[in-house]
Amino acid sequence: MLTDYDDDKVSRALDMLLVDRKNEFNEMARTVFSKVPSNLTIDRERLVINFCLDVAEAFTTWSGDAPLHKTSSSKAITVLRQLGNGKKSMNQLSHMLNLAYDLAEEFKVIYKRIGWYYICLR
Repeated sequence: MLTDYDDDKVSRALDMLLVDRKNEFNEMARTVFSKVPSNLTIDRERLVINFCLDVAEAFTTWSGDAPLHKTSSSKAITVLRQLGNGKKSMNQLSHMLNLAYDLAEEFKVIYKRIGWYYICLR
């Protein structure tokens, strides 16, 4: 998903998003990477926002705003299994879905503003 975005602007947008949403990112990372060994070095912020962007994209299919694709069902199950891991209720799962969606939407707004900022500087 992040392959459609400019790398420099992604870094800036993530830095800005993390200022206010670090706790939410950490909560999402703990859920998404619960089975990943802690000694494995990965770019967690980029993977978390990429996952969140996938959730936001999947929501457009779930809500009927986008057509079904061949992979829609497997993507939905993957998202639900990943976010539902270790959760004890539907409320906890829906909280994680909302969190992922909100992080993705906020990231897109910040990314877009950074793009406008670069255009205005020219």
